[in-house]
Amino acid sequence: MNLIDINEMFPTEARCRELLVRLRWPEGVRCPRCSMEAVELETDKQLFYCKGCDYQFSVTAGTIFNDSHLPLVKWFAATLIMCEAKKGISACQIQRTLGMSYKTAWYLCHRIRKAMSAAEKPMLDGTVEMDETYVGGKAKGMGRAMRVENKEVVFGIRKRNGDLRFFHSKDAKSGTLAAYIREHLSEDVDVICTDDAAVYPYALKKADKKGKRHETVAHSKKEYARGDIHTNYIESAFSLLKRGIKGSWHKISAKHLAAYLEEMEFRFNRRKDSDLFLDTLRHMVTAPVLTFEKLTA
Repeated sequence: MNLIDINEMFPTEARCRELLVRLRWPEGVRCPRCSMEAVELETDKQLFYCKGCDYQFSVTAGTIFNDSHLPLVKWFAATLIMCEAKKGISACQIQRTLGMSYKTAWYLCHRIRKAMSAAEKPMLDGTVEMDETYVGGKAKGMGRAMRVENKEVVFGIRKRNGDLRFFHSKDAKSGTLAAYIREHLSEDVDVICTDDAAVYPYALKKADKKGKRHETVAHSKKEYARGDIHTNYIESAFSLLKRGIKGSWHKISAKHLAAYLEEMEFRFNRRKDSDLFLDTLRHMVTAPVLTFEKLTA
């Protein structure tokens, strides 16, 4: 599905709302308060009414779209653009492309990211690669240790030819990494591939994965692959992330870094899905409200 398809299939507010109703309530409209069946009122705004709790609502009530005065046609266009932008797209570009203020575009993008972060994340198995990287500006005039200290840590786990997980980590210590490993790796992992950093044996032990087969490549000795033992897949994901930061977003605050990682992860894991746009909208009508006050707190 491309932008021309979106404009042809959903040219009006009413058509957009019809799709959201089908995505939110595939088995019939239910009240968001008491979950009872609701009926549609004969109004131009397509409102619904629940007799059980005397509540009147629309399809966007209690969703990411809540209290938005932006036309749904622009919401749909922005969602498609973010889904199809492999390296991400900036709020400035959304502003110019769809015609809105920067504040509106920035808030819009973050609400879509919030919906993406609400997607379910199954445990990873099979051959798994792990690595960490650092993002942030260069601290000039300092040694290497201080330059790393002034950057943000991003820890990545990727199933070979499968799903990706990105985490904005407070540090790269064994205890911190162990929590991510424990939460996202299943007991069906065949082999764990990392570089030769000293932290990984300790992290796996703390995560109760010490009994799993652990293979390393000695990056410190210029070894980058030994047969099927390598970390090339997770490093390619890091490369895509950094091209997104440098080429699209340009500057990301540490506060919102996790949201950008969620966006990149969501899009990467569904890169071969033909219904990525509809899947994203489905999450947008089920994810909780993200207010501007909460976003900027």
